[in-house]
Amino acid sequence: MTMLPKQFLLGRPLRTAQMGETLLPKRLALPVFCSDPLSSVAYATEEILLILALGGTALLHLAWWVGAAIVLLLVVVIASYRQTCHAYPGGGGAYVVSAENLGRNAALTAASALLVDYVLTVAVSVVAGVAAITSAAPSLAKHAVALSVGFVVLLTIVNLRGLKESGKAFAVPTYAFVLGIYVMFGFAAVRMATGTHIRAESAHLPIHAMGTYGGLGLVLLALRAFASGCTALTGVEAISNGVPAFRAPKARNAARTLAVMGLISVTMFVGITFLAMVYRVHVTDDPTQLGLPAGTSTPTALAQIAKASFGNATFLFYYVQAATAGVLVLAANTAFNGFPMLSSILAQDRYLPRQLHNRGDRLVFSNGVVLLALAAIGLIVAFDADTSSIIQLYIIGVFVSFTLSQAGMVRHWSRRLAETAAPAERRRMRRSQAINALGAVLTGVVLVIVLITKFTHGAYIVVIAMPLLFLAMVGVRRHYDRVAEELAVADDSRPEAPARNHAVVLVSTVHAPTLRAVGYARSIRPDTVEAVTVGVVPEDAEALRARWDAHDMGVPLKVLDSPYREITRPVLDHVRALRRDSPRDVVTVVIPEYVLGRWWEQILHNQSALRLKARLLFTSGVMVISVPYLLGSAQRRTEREDARRAPAAAR
Repeated sequence: MTMLPKQFLLGRPLRTAQMGETLLPKRLALPVFCSDPLSSVAYATEEILLILALGGTALLHLAWWVGAAIVLLLVVVIASYRQTCHAYPGGGGAYVVSAENLGRNAALTAASALLVDYVLTVAVSVVAGVAAITSAAPSLAKHAVALSVGFVVLLTIVNLRGLKESGKAFAVPTYAFVLGIYVMFGFAAVRMATGTHIRAESAHLPIHAMGTYGGLGLVLLALRAFASGCTALTGVEAISNGVPAFRAPKARNAARTLAVMGLISVTMFVGITFLAMVYRVHVTDDPTQLGLPAGTSTPTALAQIAKASFGNATFLFYYVQAATAGVLVLAANTAFNGFPMLSSILAQDRYLPRQLHNRGDRLVFSNGVVLLALAAIGLIVAFDADTSSIIQLYIIGVFVSFTLSQAGMVRHWSRRLAETAAPAERRRMRRSQAINALGAVLTGVVLVIVLITKFTHGAYIVVIAMPLLFLAMVGVRRHYDRVAEELAVADDSRPEAPARNHAVVLVSTVHAPTLRAVGYARSIRPDTVEAVTVGVVPEDAEALRARWDAHDMGVPLKVLDSPYREITRPVLDHVRALRRDSPRDVVTVVIPEYVLGRWWEQILHNQSALRLKARLLFTSGVMVISVPYLLGSAQRRTEREDARRAPAAAR
């Protein structure tokens, strides 16, 4: 991307010293890190009802108990992660906690689970947001994939602009959604208090059971509904991963933001589930269960609740739908902050490529942002933007990381207790340990339930992907360790000069770049210097020799035979012969290159120098030096870029 379009899309580069300006106050941290868990309530209740609907209308009453269990779990997990924020203010969440307390394998398991789940978060959130749009505008349903990909690209651009920029951009939709849901609750309360009989538009449609469920089958169906509804917990860990992004005092602000998020999530989930049951909302994956023709598009549960609550206030209905679509799409932003930050920590620990630890122009981990976007787009296209299919892969990674993180925190408090004697401090630590222990047990049980109930419905893909990512990270670390071992030097090692230095200047014709390269080769004062050309056409080689002599270069020209018209092979053979004759010497190959300013100009010229350099890099004892010569187009491009940077430098 050239400088001008890049600055237009992403903004001017920021200095490293401006890092403090990108830290988030609590009001912006909430939409940045909590858009995923806040938005999950938009479809968590629906996921419960979809599973219970398999048993027909008679089993929908179980949603009360399933919802209550999810609320209890959500409260415990939030309380547990508040302890993590205080204990590990450096961020990293489950990975850092597991690495310090449970060892490398547990840490990489947590990391692989989170990375996979972040990709799924983007895919599920965006596709669910598009589903909310198509509920209000069914004619757009056939464009779901294109809309989903477009939203991912938009999110990528906004996040590449910087953490604070994305917080400002996403604050309005997130708060608009929360406001819309609470206004909906208010309308519903007033209408019910005045005796209005409210029913959802699907209430009159009986749900035909897909089978008979009793005994163990009923238990498994309820557990599967519970597992699907646990999507309400996704994204809770994001704040503990991103504590360093908060303003000081970081840990306290992060913990408070997490508590506020928990309060909002619990009240919205309880309210939506309550209204869904009172309004008798009926939703199914298969419209024929409702007696509708196959392929009929049915509104989401939240859309039915909003329509019933607002009655004739159609503006408010469309407001809630628009806000829901917006926050569901922006819920992916939680992953756009968590994935790059976690991958940066893993890269710093040498488990992922080091490029993922580099900050871009806007002080964000831009490589991680782009990698996440590409993975999510691939998933959306592969599953044809189908929410029901993608969501089956969801939450396994979340609960793997939950369980390992809480188990690690139990170990953390055990260590702290062994080092602390003050009674008051020990009581506080034991209370924190008890909270984390309860969280570890509950999330571990849920993980088992999720694995059992979702494995055959697509979750096996995640079960395969996580170990593959685990092995990949181990392989990356092994590579970096091996390279570090080969590059290491002993304490008494000193630089050693080669016996002699032979300079070889590659020549194709006599022009300005050639003269500059020869002059440079002589300036480094090698023991010997020669010019080399490949005689593909004998007549051209003789003409070159004549011009060479006419310019009185002061450097001998050697013509290498090439009966098969190769360029690279004769040069490699000549350089290797010099090395064989004098193994303690080095050969410096000087390559003149003219630099072009336009991409299409590169196509019009041979790239033989690039190919030759690539081959010479694998030849021991050979140094390669490029001597650039800027042509007019390259000089003008440099001047334009310098002119654009000048105002930023002055500021």
